[in-house]
Amino acid sequence: MNSKIMDDVCEVHCIHEKSVSAIKQIMLEKDIVLNIADVFKLLGDPTRVEIIYALSHQELCVCDVAAVLGISQSAVSHQLRLLRNARLVKFRKQGKIVYYSLDDSHITNLFNECLEHINHR
Repeated sequence: MNSKIMDDVCEVHCIHEKSVSAIKQIMLEKDIVLNIADVFKLLGDPTRVEIIYALSHQELCVCDVAAVLGISQSAVSHQLRLLRNARLVKFRKQGKIVYYSLDDSHITNLFNECLEHINHR
């Protein structure tokens, strides 16, 4: 076997009991892990990433989001519904127009941290 392939794997089986015990005590509950994974799944779609980015700059109505992304209003509405169900975006209705914005500053922070990581060299 090529030794370069195995450079990132321990060469001996060794458990550091103190470390394992300490980390086991602070591990997240399974339902929280699943919720976090669901958020990252939602953000795994390029269209939803573009929507989040656009909404991180200002509140937009569905028609505006569709115009910015160059896709149909029904496609935008579908994506916004998924984001809203995960509490990543919220909406308000003014007359016949529905405006969307990010749910809170945590979403902006999450997105900006990821963007900073991607741009970090």
